[in-house]
Amino acid sequence: MIYNLNPQKTETTQIKIGVLGGTFDPPHLGHLKIAEAAIEKLSLAEVMFAPAGQPPHKDLEKISSVEDRVEMVRLAIAGNPRFTLSRIDVDRAGPAFTVETLRMLRASFSDEIEIYFLMGLDSLAAILTWRAPAEIIRLCRLAVFDRPGVKADLDALEKQLPGLRDRVEFVDSIALDISAHDIQRRMRAGESIHDFVPPLVAAYIARAKLYRA
Repeated sequence: MIYNLNPQKTETTQIKIGVLGGTFDPPHLGHLKIAEAAIEKLSLAEVMFAPAGQPPHKDLEKISSVEDRVEMVRLAIAGNPRFTLSRIDVDRAGPAFTVETLRMLRASFSDEIEIYFLMGLDSLAAILTWRAPAEIIRLCRLAVFDRPGVKADLDALEKQLPGLRDRVEFVDSIALDISAHDIQRRMRAGESIHDFVPPLVAAYIARAKLYRA
């Protein structure tokens, strides 16, 4: 299902909605795994997958087109009614900073709806480098997943970003050591990616001739 941003406030109360942003180039099984874990552990009503139109820290010439990435996300989440696709970042101009996405979502929801932004532990460790981190933790709660070999000093972060600790929820999940970069490398090397992406995504990558040398 496509999630269209509605300017009117929703009347539904006591709903938790997860948001998973990213380049999704391509979306992989690791993304699906953390979304499933978030729904189960945090009792989320849904997880919105929000591909970035212009990732602020990436070279646009080195990533797949917006429509290719959106279509891959659509295919990746097909069949799970609690996964939705949001075009909130791809249908607006300019870099897709997380705080701006959260502002738009917060304005579209009633106050009773709580937003959970899904992120890896590496992102939490680097949150002070994000745009307006204090506003981010005001607008949402952070659902944080472990990343192999990554640590974050929550006490040190709390000193520089007061209130962070109360806005973080760590979610236990089996860590899948999968990265989009490795999937792209495998494609260029002619290796199989079927253990890393859903079958529909693998078929689309082959059909669209993505990540070729």
